Amino acid sequence: METVLAVVFTALMVMFLGLHFLSMPANFLIMGMLVLWKYMYPAQSVDMDTMFFVVTGGLVLLGEALEFISQLMGAKKYGGSAKGNLGGIIGAICGAILGAPFFLGLGALFGALGGAYAGCLIFELAHGRQKDEAMTAAKGAFYGKFLGMSIKFGIGAFVVVYGAAHIWS
Repeated sequence: METVLAVVFTALMVMFLGLHFLSMPANFLIMGMLVLWKYMYPAQSVDMDTMFFVVTGGLVLLGEALEFISQLMGAKKYGGSAKGNLGGIIGAICGAILGAPFFLGLGALFGALGGAYAGCLIFELAHGRQKDEAMTAAKGAFYGKFLGMSIKFGIGAFVVVYGAAHIWS
């Protein structure tokens, strides 16, 4: 029975990894699966000690922080202002929410990216920036958001592999 549940837990973690494409908190769900495994099988998961959860939890939080910071730095590198960055963040959140019902949920990914661009552009234009400058800053917000999402996905993939190795040990 334990083997069947190990397969199910591993499969769920891989499926949760796919939730990144829907702009969902995938890494936190993966972390929750690891905590649940430790709770259900404490004797078999001796190597899932406090340090294991500190490392994986730290990586999950690092992924969230890097996604946020990369969007900020992307817009800033391309000349975005603080207000443009705020618009990019608000736009990414709104775009992910509004895009979620489309393309079987993948619209959230496109919505987040497009929202980062549109939000930054609108805020930059609203605060007196020239159209070319605002579009360049918005492009930076888009690139930063894409980079951040990619980093967070990569960290999630590592946590899945690291966690699965401990489930199957």
